[in-house]
Amino acid sequence: MEELNNLISTPIWNGNSLGDYLTIDFLAGVLGSFLGAVFILVVGFTLAGWANRRLSTLPQKNERFDPTLFDFLGNILRYAIIAFTLLFVLNTFGVQTTSVVAVIGAAGLAIGLALQGTLSNVAAGVMIVFFRPIKQGDFVVIGGQMGTVKHISLNFTELANLANVQIIIPNSEVWGNTITNYSVNNTRRVEWTFGVGYGTNLKKAEDIIRATIMGDPRAHTDPEPFIQVNNLGDSSVDFLVRVWCANSDAFAFQCDMTRAVKEAFDAGDIDIPFPNVTVSYLDEGEAPTDTKPANTNVKGLDGDDDNDEAHVG
Repeated sequence: MEELNNLISTPIWNGNSLGDYLTIDFLAGVLGSFLGAVFILVVGFTLAGWANRRLSTLPQKNERFDPTLFDFLGNILRYAIIAFTLLFVLNTFGVQTTSVVAVIGAAGLAIGLALQGTLSNVAAGVMIVFFRPIKQGDFVVIGGQMGTVKHISLNFTELANLANVQIIIPNSEVWGNTITNYSVNNTRRVEWTFGVGYGTNLKKAEDIIRATIMGDPRAHTDPEPFIQVNNLGDSSVDFLVRVWCANSDAFAFQCDMTRAVKEAFDAGDIDIPFPNVTVSYLDEGEAPTDTKPANTNVKGLDGDDDNDEAHVG
């Protein structure tokens, strides 16, 4: 019993013994602080979640608000409320919050030096959100990766490519790379190259191209379409065609008109160059002559030439 009394009376903190702490008043104070801390945590986290949701859903009510920006601001507000909540909890237990802030600042400096790469992603994420070179729903090419922007966070940007495969790109690479954004402008110019034979009536071929493409309701007449001969190839006369259309129609319009012009050429007896191979045979015992084989010229709708040579002896 005497040893227990000595243990209870031994000073353990600021000259106070264990017996000083094992009092009704002290226990009641600890319990009150604990319940107060729990109440502050519940209120703080509830308020943080509510504020985040309110800011994040504002773009749904007003189309002028950018979803990416308000999602970012909602996250910042949420973390700020949680940080203040934790400081209030520490203050409830009598902890000097000024010293805690100083310790957090020193620790933050050390952590920042250790996580330079991560912080560079965060800094780039802030730049992306505020300068908005891309936003959710844009169809882009970033560093050779093509896809639709699904989400922009502080650390990374998420794309979904044409096969609906997720692509994660660190924000530092997004901000530091060339960005091709196909969704910014409402209209786009679609381009084709059509090759016809040298014996073709060029005026007739031009009229067929113009009637076929401009007859489609997706083609815009303003700006004026460009349909002109721009190249005399090895085996074809090439028409360069440039027509404006709505951004959302560009890909389907280009594919549809490629096929439509080909079918219109067939119906109008317009010659489209195709591969030709000349094969020379030597009689038995005949010495080969220094004759150059004919070129194989392939002219496609993209205007490229493929040259093949064949000589069979």
